[in-house]
Amino acid sequence: MKIAVFNTKSYDREYLDKYNEQAGHRLVYFEAPLNRHTVNLTQGYEGVCVFVNDIIDRETIKGLAENGVRIIALRCAGFNNVDLAATSEYNIRVVRVPAYSPQAVAEHAVALILTLNRKTHKAYSRVRENNFSLERLVGFDLYGKTVGVIGTGQIGIAFCKIMLGFGCTVFASDLYESPGLKQLGVVYRPFEEVLKLSDIISLHCPLTPDTYHLIDQNAFSRMKDGVMVINTSRGALINTKDAISALKKKKLGYLGIDVYEEEEKLFFNDLSESIIQDDEISRLMTFPNVLITAHQAFFTREALAGIASTTIQNLTDFEKGVTLINEINKNKI
Repeated sequence: MKIAVFNTKSYDREYLDKYNEQAGHRLVYFEAPLNRHTVNLTQGYEGVCVFVNDIIDRETIKGLAENGVRIIALRCAGFNNVDLAATSEYNIRVVRVPAYSPQAVAEHAVALILTLNRKTHKAYSRVRENNFSLERLVGFDLYGKTVGVIGTGQIGIAFCKIMLGFGCTVFASDLYESPGLKQLGVVYRPFEEVLKLSDIISLHCPLTPDTYHLIDQNAFSRMKDGVMVINTSRGALINTKDAISALKKKKLGYLGIDVYEEEEKLFFNDLSESIIQDDEISRLMTFPNVLITAHQAFFTREALAGIASTTIQNLTDFEKGVTLINEINKNKI
């Protein structure tokens, strides 16, 4: 199959090419994102391969259908950027990578916690300047703290197990409880109770209409003073304006995010010589207790291999007309 692969970097090409050697698809790479302005590039392609920051709205899908595209292959787990009602209407199949390395994302969430707590990023910068002072680097013992986990899918499960290993009390909130986690000692509580009880809150749920701005002014008001909030899931789970307000009031003591609700204009690009026009992320970066990484939680060799192999297999299954085990559509949701 001839596939247009959008929003690509060198690592995408390296891993997709490796796992495509036997499949033999014709992959054509574009650095540009796929959206209504670039959909004209898909003429002559049977399928497209996209990432989290491509905007696959109704107008884009209409253009894909007119150009003969029959499948959209997401090389990620989330699908909130795809209008599934429109893909169903235009008879375009959608496949994703539901799991690649949950440990990668879970471990990055823990890295954010430890870095914010022990301020290792600041210590590193100090020592590089021959400053060996310990002033303002005090942290806290993670052992014995209460950690709230919102969402216990595969990533949430992996994160819970790590935090149990640190000796934390772990409360979780999810519509579907994990029997395995409960056997390990994780206690499921209603969402509001998890907010109230936790010293650290980590988000591992998908972005849906129900979870959009899940963490807002009302949610912050229910949390402990000085709480730490970590988000390695989707940016729009947090209302950024409300987070800034909570930081200014010192209700929010630490914020670690690997995702941002307007990240498609920023992340995965080198903007070091540019003026950032997004005032909210610029404001976030002024806080000493905020740590931002650029959507790199998934970025391990194991995860990249898993994403590429599953993506190629999804395309091959479609070409062969066999069952698409990773298909997503509005009916399945």
